[in-house]
Amino acid sequence: MPDTAERFFVPAPESVRRARVFAVRTLADWGREGRADDVRLCVSELATNAVEHGTGCCHGFSVTMAAEDGAVRVEVHNHSHCRPRLRHPTDDDVSGRGLGIVDMLSDEWGVEERGMVGKVVWSRFKTDPADQRTSW
Repeated sequence: MPDTAERFFVPAPESVRRARVFAVRTLADWGREGRADDVRLCVSELATNAVEHGTGCCHGFSVTMAAEDGAVRVEVHNHSHCRPRLRHPTDDDVSGRGLGIVDMLSDEWGVEERGMVGKVVWSRFKTDPADQRTSW
């Protein structure tokens, strides 16, 4: 049975920091800290996108994490139906790099519809078996 954790965040810039802290603490609780920097940065980018493009004034976002079979999956759920797209910004662009960072640091990522309630953007990180503590 996989380890799972989920937390809801209000649609505010300070929620991005809280989402990062949640992700890192969850990895520490699971003994899967080997990719913590990659996970932290990807959660930061996806949470920022959720706050800026996916939450509106009334809806927050949630972060769900699941660990199973040598990998950690991170999901950021929001109420927008707008699908994010990987961009190729120029040096002069001030935004548009988030999904490029997710694409570079995660082993895979994608977007899934959530029916009438928006979408989930997910990323997956393979973890080293030596990085996982034994459950008793």
